[in-house]
Amino acid sequence: MAESHNLGKSGEDQAAEHLGNSGYTIRHRNWKSGKTEIDIVAENRDFIVFVEVKTRSSDTFLRPADAVNRQKQRTIIFAADNYIRKYGIEKESRFDIITIISKGETSDIEHIENAFYPTLR
Repeated sequence: MAESHNLGKSGEDQAAEHLGNSGYTIRHRNWKSGKTEIDIVAENRDFIVFVEVKTRSSDTFLRPADAVNRQKQRTIIFAADNYIRKYGIEKESRFDIITIISKGETSDIEHIENAFYPTLR
């Protein structure tokens, strides 16, 4: 369990660094709304971005992004709505996924912008 937690923490650190290097400002990490946590809340000139980070040691059986199913998307969208209301955000929002495949000393990072969209249901 601790090894999995360390892998996840390392992935979130790498994702935050990637976003910073790509011109984003990190507003919050591990922001909680009730029982739901948003891994990273970032912004750039145009968007407030809610980022789900998925880190794996392998993508042999399942791509990390596939772990963000409809239910997970709904909970992130609900938490993002709470965040927007709490902080009075007026920028357009976006939901991204950053996947990280850790390969020992190196990692493959994929940033999927607009990975999912809020629905009316």
